[in-house]
Amino acid sequence: MKEFSPIKEGKVREIYDTGDKLVMVATDRISAFDVILKNPIPDKGKVLTQMSRFWFDFTKDTAKNHMVSTDVEDMPEFFRNDAYRGRSMLCRKLEMIPIECIVRGYITGSGWNSYQKNGTVCGIRLPQGLKECEKLPEPIYTPSTKAELGEHDENISFEQSIPVLEKKFPGHGREYAEKIRDLTIALYQKCADYAESRGILIADTKFEFGLDEEGNVVLGDEMLTPDSSRFWPKEGYEPGHSQPSFDKQFVRDWLKANPDNDGSLPEEVIEKTIAKYREAYFLLTGNELNA
Repeated sequence: MKEFSPIKEGKVREIYDTGDKLVMVATDRISAFDVILKNPIPDKGKVLTQMSRFWFDFTKDTAKNHMVSTDVEDMPEFFRNDAYRGRSMLCRKLEMIPIECIVRGYITGSGWNSYQKNGTVCGIRLPQGLKECEKLPEPIYTPSTKAELGEHDENISFEQSIPVLEKKFPGHGREYAEKIRDLTIALYQKCADYAESRGILIADTKFEFGLDEEGNVVLGDEMLTPDSSRFWPKEGYEPGHSQPSFDKQFVRDWLKANPDNDGSLPEEVIEKTIAKYREAYFLLTGNELNA
């Protein structure tokens, strides 16, 4: 049996090169404020992989994506065991576009902080009088650069994204900037409408895109998981204050309330976090997590 080692390790994912394709494995690691915490969240990686699989299937008519299979039997023998089952995705190789495509449907987090200071979010002027967590008149696209591990992403404007892409893809900067912006908004609107019908509000999320061998823009990485999105329960939603959530905001809030922590989470926080992830998966897909 051929052995494989990760060619890249991120905060949560490990990527393996199998020759003509990649295997992306979602671990149970959790990061917050760009720091990997000491405790794993059991089954979290399975939620991320299986939720991404659901959304890739749901949006395949809106945008091409890199998913080939989440069945380890379709992968090299090395991955056909319980360590990888349920948390691995076989993917097409892409040349990744160096922009994180962030879309915000509600004003919260760093966007709310910015709006309070000067009435803008990432340079986009918004109506006066918005309340915290209020739904925006329409979703806004606020891209950022993709930082290396340990560094911080930098928010940029749509116009600032063009030279970044031009440098990577000479002659195609504006074309790709417009394409990923338009796909980001379209994907968000389709999925946010569906999620709301299932009792979840998607406050914001991020997508990543790459190019396939034919130069087509293809959706990659993960999609609309509790790691890459803010999910709020629709029931009880009320702007004017922070919202309960189904994502790792629970972990962020605990870390803020305990600034002297050493990166370790108490068992109660671990249990509540995976319960939130599992609940979101069930509400969105109608299925229990296939552990």
